[in-house]
Amino acid sequence: MTEFSPRLFATDAEIAHLGEGLLARSLAKEEWTHEAHLAACLYLLAERSDIDLDAEIAGLISRFNESVGGVNDDQGGYHDTITRAYVAGARLFLGQTEETGLAARVNALLQSPMGRRDWPLGFYSRELLFSVPARRGFVPPDRAPLPMG
Repeated sequence: MTEFSPRLFATDAEIAHLGEGLLARSLAKEEWTHEAHLAACLYLLAERSDIDLDAEIAGLISRFNESVGGVNDDQGGYHDTITRAYVAGARLFLGQTEETGLAARVNALLQSPMGRRDWPLGFYSRELLFSVPARRGFVPPDRAPLPMG
């Protein structure tokens, strides 16, 4: 597994900026990092109960990608299975964490197993996870069931 040191967040406002920026498609492309994906996901789950994340996440990220000149196709852009695996991981994490502040929860998520860049590979073979069908729609894991939170 690949080790990495995630960029942590100093304030709740940084996380709100990412979550609201995703919704408004106002983030700079460079802001949309792995850490930003997870911060926005946790923010939307924890702070925006008015949004049905399961129903809306694909459109939110796809439209954001297009707004910064990206393309959502068979090779790049929105990846449904990876996104939905991380949504499941963020939900699981929220159900387990004792942290209460937004930045503290996001930072703890980023430092947890669910925040790792390779976390979905615990449930998916590399071949399946990076396949076109997995990018285009959710495919069930082939190694172990995704944990539900």
